[in-house]
Amino acid sequence: MPGMMDTVLNLGLNDKTVLGLAEKTQNPRFAYDAYRRLIQMFGPVVLGLEKNDFEQILEKKKKGRLDSDLSLEDLKEIINQYKKLIKRKTKKPFPQNVEKQLIMARNAVFKSWDTPRAKKYRELNNIPHDLGTAVNIQSMVFGNLGPQSATGVGFTRNPATGENKMYGEYLINAQGEDVVAGIRTPQPLKNLKREMPQVFQELKNLTKKLEKHYQDLQDFEFTIENKKLYLLQTRTGKRTALAAIKIAQEMVKEGLIKKEQAILRVSPEQINQLLHPVFNPKEKPQPIAQGLPASPGAGVGRVVFNSAQAFQESKKGPVILVRNETCPDDIQGMDLAQGILTARGGMTSHAAVVARGMGKCCVSGCETIQVDEKKEKIKIGSLIIKKGDWLSLDGNKGEVFKGKISTQEPKMDHCFYVFMSWVDQFKKIKVRANADNPRDAQKALDFGAQGIGLCRTEHMFFGPDRLPLMQKMILADNEQARQKALKKLMPLQKKDFKEIFKVMQGWPVTIRTLDPPLHEFLPLSKQEIKKLSQKIKIPEAKIVKKIKQLAEVNPMLGHRGCRLGITYPEITVMQVRAIIGAACELASKKIKVIPEIMIPLVGHLNEFKNQKELVVKTAKKVMQEKKIKVKYTIGTMIEIPRACLIADEIAREAEFFSFGTNDLTQMGMGFSRDDAGRFIKIYLEKNILDQDPWQILDQKGIGGLVKIGIKKGRQTKKNLKIGICGEHGGEPASVEFCYQQGMNYVSCSPYRVPVARLAAAQGALK
Repeated sequence: MPGMMDTVLNLGLNDKTVLGLAEKTQNPRFAYDAYRRLIQMFGPVVLGLEKNDFEQILEKKKKGRLDSDLSLEDLKEIINQYKKLIKRKTKKPFPQNVEKQLIMARNAVFKSWDTPRAKKYRELNNIPHDLGTAVNIQSMVFGNLGPQSATGVGFTRNPATGENKMYGEYLINAQGEDVVAGIRTPQPLKNLKREMPQVFQELKNLTKKLEKHYQDLQDFEFTIENKKLYLLQTRTGKRTALAAIKIAQEMVKEGLIKKEQAILRVSPEQINQLLHPVFNPKEKPQPIAQGLPASPGAGVGRVVFNSAQAFQESKKGPVILVRNETCPDDIQGMDLAQGILTARGGMTSHAAVVARGMGKCCVSGCETIQVDEKKEKIKIGSLIIKKGDWLSLDGNKGEVFKGKISTQEPKMDHCFYVFMSWVDQFKKIKVRANADNPRDAQKALDFGAQGIGLCRTEHMFFGPDRLPLMQKMILADNEQARQKALKKLMPLQKKDFKEIFKVMQGWPVTIRTLDPPLHEFLPLSKQEIKKLSQKIKIPEAKIVKKIKQLAEVNPMLGHRGCRLGITYPEITVMQVRAIIGAACELASKKIKVIPEIMIPLVGHLNEFKNQKELVVKTAKKVMQEKKIKVKYTIGTMIEIPRACLIADEIAREAEFFSFGTNDLTQMGMGFSRDDAGRFIKIYLEKNILDQDPWQILDQKGIGGLVKIGIKKGRQTKKNLKIGICGEHGGEPASVEFCYQQGMNYVSCSPYRVPVARLAAAQGALK
C-alpha cells in the first residue's frame, strides 16, 4: 500500500549517540540534522502530535532558507524546541532509551494499518482488512551527509507512458522523506548521469537486473552515501492503464514474459479507465460532496433538474442532470446530459444502470446533497448551487466538484487493439452487451461484443412520439382500446428491432418482453398529469383514478414481468409481432438475424408455458403472413429464487436461461436495490458485508442459487445455453465466477465489454 504506512528514520539517536555519530563521521552538522529529523518524525508518527507544530518551529528558524542552509547551532536550537514541545504536549520527555524508541516506533507502524487513509486504500483496491502487515527494521544509510550524498525514488520504465527509460527523481544532501514530502523540488533522475555518472550507470544496471528478475516494472528507492549506492527497496510499480498495456506488450517482445502473463498483468479496471473521458489531473480541486461511483468517466456541465430543461439547455452547451432519483421518464434528459447526479439510489439504481449502458458518467446515492427540484437548487451544507451553475462529476471516484474542470479524451492507440486481440485468443466464454438501440448496439460491436444479451423493450417506449401511445394503452378501459394504442406502437417497435438486427450483422439478439410495472410510465405530479390530459385528450380525473388503481405497496414484487403478459396477452402479442415481423423483413433481403425472445420474472413453469404458447402462436401467424420462415428461440430470465429451485422443470420448455442477478440479489438477500443504498455503506464500514452485493456478485449466497439453477437446468437439457445479463456481467470477479460455472456468455453494458473480455481471459488462464 504505497504511501499508506508510516515510517520513522534515524531511530537510535539520543543526546549521547548523536555525539558518537558526529565523531564517527567527523560531521557534527550532519549528526544533528539526523537527530532533528528523528524527533520531527517521532512526534507525529509515534506520539500522535500535530505535524504542523514541528513544521512551524522549523520554518521559523529557516526564514525562507533551505534545510541544507541551517547551521549546526540552528539545528541544536530546533532540537531543544522540539523536545520542549513534546514535554509540553505529552507530559513526558522525548525517550532517550534507544530500545524504547524502537519498540514505540515499531508499534506505531503496526497501528498505521488502521489509519483512515490505509482503510480507504484497502477499500478502493479490494485488499482484506484482516490481512495484517509486517514492520521492516533496517540499518540506516545517509543521503544527507553532504554534496556527495543523495536520495531518490524511481521506476525502471515510465509509469505514466510505459516508455522503456529509467524514470524518477532525486535530491542531493537529503533523506528519503524529503523527496516524497515535496519539501524541496527534486531533480529528474537523468541529471544524476551528469553529477555522478558512475553511480547513475550502476543504478541503471542494478534496477534493470531487478526488473529482469521480477519480470515486471519495478518501483525502487535508493540512497547514495558518499558516492556509494544503496538500494533500499523494490516493489512492483503502480502504473497508468496505458502504461500497463504498453509495458506488458514490450516485455513479451523482449522475451521477459509470455502473452499469458501479459494478460494477467493488466487489471480489468485499468481497461475500464481507458474507455472514459478523464479530468485533467492538474485542475482537480477539493470535492464538495461524495457519492457512489455508479458509472465511470468525467462529466462537466451546467446544472438542470429535469428532461425538459436538459433538452433546452443542452442546445446551448453541456448539462449535468441532477435528481433526487431518476425514473424512466428521465431517459431523454440522461441521454442529453454529460453526467447524472442523484441524491438517492445505489449502484444498480435506474440512474446507475442506464448511465453505464449509455457510457455516461454517474454519481448516485450522494446523500449529503439536498435536491430541491421545485426551487431548482442543490444545498450542500451552507453551499447553494442553482440551475445553470457549473458542476463537475468524477464517476470513477463518486466525487462532485463545484465549477468547470477540463476533461481529456482517453488515448486509445494501436497497443490497446493488439492487447485486446491477445485477450480474445485466451477467453473461453462469450461476451455480449446490454443494448436497447442501434447506437448502443454499434458501440457494443466496436468494443468486441459477440451479440446482445439483453434488449430492454420498455426503453423503446419513451420519447415524445411513443410515450403518449403507451400511456393511452395503460389508461384504456378495455382490450379493444388497448389494441388500438398497441396497433400504433407496433410499427415503431418493429422499426427499432430492424435497426438493431441490421447493426448486429447476424450476432444473436436477446429481447426481453415488457418487464416494469405499468405505473412507471404514468406521471406523478399534478402539473405532469394536466399536461398529459391535454396531450392525449383523457380527463385528469380518469388519469388520477388509474394511477391510484395501479399503485402498489411493493412494485418490484408486484404486477410486472411475465405477469403483465399473462394479464394483458395483447402486449406480448404486439411485441412478438414486432420482433418476428422485423426478422422476416430482413431475412427476405438475405440479412441474417438471430432473435432470442426472453420471458422475464418467471417463477412457475406454468407462467413460462403460458407466454411460450402465445409467442409460438403469434410468430407462426406472422411468418405465414410474411411468407418466410425465421429461426428464433424462446428462453427466460432466471431472477426469482424459486426459478433456480425448479430450473429442471423450466428447462423442459425453455431453450435458454439468462440469469438476471440484479433482481436475484434483491430477492435472494431481501434487500431493495433502490433503498439499500441507505444502509449498505454502513454494512461495509462495520464489516458486516465485504462488498456491495450489487457491485460484486455474492458468490456464496446468490452464487449458490445460480449454481443450483445451472445444475438443475442442465440435468434436463445437457447443452442448455446459459448466460447472465445483470450488472454483474461486466464485473471481473463475477465474470470469472460465471466462467467457472460453465456459462456460455456474460452480458454487460457496451462500455464494460472490453473489461468483461479481459476478465473472461484471466478467468480461463487462472
